[in-house]
Formats: sequence, C-alpha cells, structure tokens
Amino acid sequence: MSQDDRFAFIAEWYDPNASLFRRYELLYYPKDGSVEMYDVKNHRTFLKRTKYDDLHLEDLFVGNKVTVFSRHLSLVDYGDQYTARKLGSRKERTLALVKPDAVPKIGELVDIIINAGFTITKAKMMVLSRKEAMDLHVDHQSKPFYNELLHFITSGPAVAMEILGDDAVSEWKKLLGPANSGVARADAPGSIRAMFGTDGIRNAAHGPDSFASAARELELFFPSSGGHGPANSAKFTNCTCCIIKPHAVNEGLTGKIIKAILDGGFEISALQLFNMERANVEEFYEIYKGVVAEYTEIARHLRPGTLRAIFGKNKIQNAVHCTDLPEDGLLEVQYFFKILDN
Repeated sequence: MSQDDRFAFIAEWYDPNASLFRRYELLYYPKDGSVEMYDVKNHRTFLKRTKYDDLHLEDLFVGNKVTVFSRHLSLVDYGDQYTARKLGSRKERTLALVKPDAVPKIGELVDIIINAGFTITKAKMMVLSRKEAMDLHVDHQSKPFYNELLHFITSGPAVAMEILGDDAVSEWKKLLGPANSGVARADAPGSIRAMFGTDGIRNAAHGPDSFASAARELELFFPSSGGHGPANSAKFTNCTCCIIKPHAVNEGLTGKIIKAILDGGFEISALQLFNMERANVEEFYEIYKGVVAEYTEIARHLRPGTLRAIFGKNKIQNAVHCTDLPEDGLLEVQYFFKILDN
C-alpha cells in the first residue's frame, strides 16, 4: 500500500428531517487516517479533509455501516475501480442464533464470536412464536425430531445476531462444530457445541448451511423491508437499564461486560444493538443535563471491582450507562425496547 493511497466509497445516510437517503462520496486516506466527503447530488464538498481517528481501514467494505462525526453511513458501493480492486473482499453476513439453553452463557459466546474475528452488526434477544420457529426450521419438517425442535426453540428467549466476516457462513459453521454436541466433544472439542451444548437439539447455537440460507434466515430475524421480526423479550418489571457505550463495543468488550453483569446475579431480560442518532441521544439524556458524570478514576479507587473501574477509560468513555433512580428504570427500558424498537 503506497503512502499516497486514497480509497473511495459511495455512502448513504438517512436524513430523518427530510425522510430521504442522501448519497455521498466518502474518501479515506490511510496515511494519516483522514476522511473527506462530497455531496453527490449537489456536487459540492460536504466535509473537508479532516483527521478522524474512529474510522479504520478494516471498517471499509461494501455492506458495512460506519459512523463519521455522529452520522451513520451505509457503504453501498465502491467509488472507483482502484478501491474495488484493493479492498474487494470475501466478507459475508450470516446468522448466529444463540438458543435458549445457551442464553445464560451469552457473554462468553459473544466473546468467542468477537475473538474469532467476526463483527456483530445486529443483535436482539427475541422470543419466537411457533410460526416463526416453523419458518426458521422449514428444512427439518420431515425429521422425527421436528416437534421437539420447535418446542425447544420457543421455550425461552434466544439471541439472534447478524455477524460479518471473511467466509462467514463456513467459518461460523466451523466454530459451531458438529450438530450433535456429543459428537462435537469427540471430534471438535474446542467448538461452541462441544463446550456449551448438551445433545443434538440442545446444542447451544445455530448457523445457516449456505449463503442463500443465511440471507433467508437473516431476513426472518432482521427484515430489510422495514418489517419487525420476532418480538423482543423485554418484561418491563423489576428492571433497570444498562447501556454498553460505543467505545466499549468497538474495543470488543461487550461479551466481557455481559458476563460480568450475569456473574453479578442479574438476569438479562432484553438485549439489543442500537445505532443511535444524535436526536435520540439528546432526548434520552435530557433528564441528565447538569448531572456530573461519574469519574472512572474515582470508581477505580472507591469501587475497583465495578464495570466502570474495570472497563472505563475516563468520565465520558466510562464503559456503561446505568439508570440512576429506581423510578427511572422502567422508563429507560421502555425508551429502548418500546419506542426505539418499533
């Protein structure tokens, strides 16, 4: 890669005020990590070349979503042949479905997925209806274990994730191991089903067999048409809200934080990955205006075992937000799982 490299992408941003998609040419200069943006329709500079530390070369591929100065951009195409030739990749998306038996181990599983080099681009804890379970397992209709499979997958919350990586369909299947957990323990002892599964049905997690199956199954859980998919699992009783902040997600800490929450004796009754627009953030934080943020340095001295002490960096990048007042717990949970998830 030469020092003068410049990579070009076509990026789309949904403008909520105008209710339309705006298209930009996004230019990235790896030498100094700077970005530049041009408004395609109006043929003018939208953002002058500016250094931006939160965008990295490995984030740049068609199909990914990136954030540039609080603006969520979808990379829809390469901007020139040079970029397509240099950065065109084997990136694929597939479904990683954590089944009800392994949901208590979701922290470890998220950690394994991230450490295997996948990016989690969507995630939601869901409760499947019998109809949704039948749609998912349509290929198993004639199998003798079909009814037991449907009963199991609808017996409690499952966590559906869209994961992205090189040759994701086959690599995720390899990480899962053989469908029967007993066989997995013998043939692939380091696989997910060997470590977390019980048998051929209670086998911790699911992955599609082919690129076409992955597209179909992702559509069931995360419809591209603007539909809703299976209902979230929020109970809205005896609850509080924990938000894992973007810096912690980007640093690959999500699994470790989830595990720490579960190890602390909490039940996670709902979980979802959100891309927050600035207007949503301002609305959510309205009640916290004027409240002094907790200092991570103080947390390290006074409460060295806390999430902020272990995973936080400073008073803004302090790993997690949590509800301050008991009476606000339900309101904050409802904001995410009733208002934003609609």
